[in-house]
Amino acid sequence: QVQMVESGGDLVQAGGSLRLSCTASGLRFDEYDMKWWRQAPGKDREGVACLNRRGTWSNARTSVKGRFTISKDSAKNMLYLQMNNLKPEDTAVYYCAADRPKFADTCSYSTTQFDDWGQGTQVTVSN
Repeated sequence: QVQMVESGGDLVQAGGSLRLSCTASGLRFDEYDMKWWRQAPGKDREGVACLNRRGTWSNARTSVKGRFTISKDSAKNMLYLQMNNLKPEDTAVYYCAADRPKFADTCSYSTTQFDDWGQGTQVTVSN
C-alpha cells in the first residue's frame, strides 16, 4: 500500500520561500516520474512540476518556472519542491505524486494516473 506524506507548508509573505518535502512508503522514487500537484480553494487540482525517473529532466507549469525547483534524493526516498518568490496565487494544498515513466527522458507535469494521494501540505502566501 502506497502512502505519501508531504510536509513543509507554512504561511509566508509574498516574495518569501519555502521548501516542501515528500516521502513515501510502498513506493521507490527511483522507479517513477515524480510530480508535485496543488489544489487551491474552489479550484481543481493542477500539476505544478515533474522530475523524470532518472532525475535528469524536469518541467513545470509556466506560472512557476524560474521560481520553483523540483528535486529528489532517491537514496532517502525524498522529493522536494523549492519555492522562491512566492505569490498569493501559489496558495494551495500541495501534494506529491508518482507515475510510471512513459518516456525515458521526459515527464509530464500536467497529467497523472496517481490516485494514492496523501493529506498534502498547506502553503499560504499573504500580500
